[in-house]
Amino acid sequence: MSTLKVYNSYTRQKEEFESLVPGYAGMYVCGPTVSGESHLGHARPFITFDVVYRYLMHLGYKVRYVRNITDAGHFEEEGREAEDKISAKAQIEKLEPMELVQKYTNLFHWAMKQFNNLDPSIEPTATGHIVEQIEMIKTIIDAGYAYERNGSVYFNVVKYAEQFPYGKLSGRVMDDLLETSRELEGQEEKNNKQDFALWKAAPPEHIMRWNSPWGEGFPGWHIECSAMATKYLGKQFDIHGGGMDLQFPHHESEIAQSTICNHHVPARYWLHNNMITINGRKMGKSYNNVIKLTELFSGSHPLLEQSYHPMTVRFFILQTHYRSTLDFGNEALQAAQKGMRRLWEAYDVLGKLIAGANVAADAELDARCNKLVDEFDEFMNDDLNTAKVLASMFELVPVINGIKDKHISAEALSTATIEKMRKAFKAYLEDIFGLQDEQAAGGDNGKLDGVLQLLIDIRKEAKSKKDFATSDKIRNQLQELGVILKDEKDGSISVSFA
Repeated sequence: MSTLKVYNSYTRQKEEFESLVPGYAGMYVCGPTVSGESHLGHARPFITFDVVYRYLMHLGYKVRYVRNITDAGHFEEEGREAEDKISAKAQIEKLEPMELVQKYTNLFHWAMKQFNNLDPSIEPTATGHIVEQIEMIKTIIDAGYAYERNGSVYFNVVKYAEQFPYGKLSGRVMDDLLETSRELEGQEEKNNKQDFALWKAAPPEHIMRWNSPWGEGFPGWHIECSAMATKYLGKQFDIHGGGMDLQFPHHESEIAQSTICNHHVPARYWLHNNMITINGRKMGKSYNNVIKLTELFSGSHPLLEQSYHPMTVRFFILQTHYRSTLDFGNEALQAAQKGMRRLWEAYDVLGKLIAGANVAADAELDARCNKLVDEFDEFMNDDLNTAKVLASMFELVPVINGIKDKHISAEALSTATIEKMRKAFKAYLEDIFGLQDEQAAGGDNGKLDGVLQLLIDIRKEAKSKKDFATSDKIRNQLQELGVILKDEKDGSISVSFA
């Protein structure tokens, strides 16, 4: 059997996976910022790394999978607004910040369950590790790679780059960083424009704040992950995962911080999934195409023609290699829905096939089926190519259906081959890919989803006719049952569960 090779973003080449400790694997994946409801962009990384987690366990590794929750605001230094997203959203929703955090953490966990994602081994929170972050910052200051200004602490990127390859992961060089730096709050405090915040002094209006040796403030975005990864996986671990959008500045900054504190690049293998587009466009508020997961499951977003089962979405994501871009659209999702149904029906038939003879009647067909099954492992070991595994499965579907319909003799394949196919389909579809039969997985929930969508449609129609009594009645009675409908400014309806 071939050995697992993964594409390491840090070295830009495929490398044979070899864990630091034989038989054990440590993996850190950047989790969500719980300042709002999870959207379609969150589906891909967490499904991707759930499959990585499952496959490592399938290969026999004992895996410690750490996925954090960012709940300490979200100060982002390069390319985004310098703001505390959680405090700002809490004020809008008239909630305490940690009340908001709990609400969206619960909703994130609910969505992950719908996708049949396994729970991580450890799910640390940024607010639960302020002490570790402060200690790490003190170490960086003592090493001479950070400095304090007016209660804020900044990492000295220019000094670091004199000795270490800053930008190696993202491919950015120092001259580019000078050109792309933005004029953000606090820039005048820095020694260099490229420097990023390890700790920020909290202005009076900032709700989430902690005591530190530099005064009251809150941690920078990047230090959170460095501190939690070090605590639970050690100074160096096997895999660090996340979306390609995190390569810079987040992961690049993590590498710099951890290298100074721990004298190692934190992870040996850096895996990044590519981005998603929607109907060929990047997802963004300006395009009105940010689709929340509840909208995806209920079909309540204006861009959606229907609701999509979480298993359809999971299957659709796995049909494309994780490092390729993925375009969501109604036509593609509906094709995935049909494709998964066809594959699952063949899987059901395979489980009921009466084994053929000990010796295959059709040696050529038997050999071809064996080769297709053997390719499952080959493709998965070649940088986790779920798309090619599924393509090989689909090549076996006509054979399975041919035996069912008696176009192909049951004795055409040997008993050993049929058993091998059964075992491989079970291992990949259920255990590694984490797929479930939509109908079985949905059960009554699938019917209830349909009823909910019908009520949403009736309410929409009532509102369009200015029948606000009916519209309000549907909303209020659903709220009493714990189903919260919220009319968004863009005309969409978000659904949450109390």
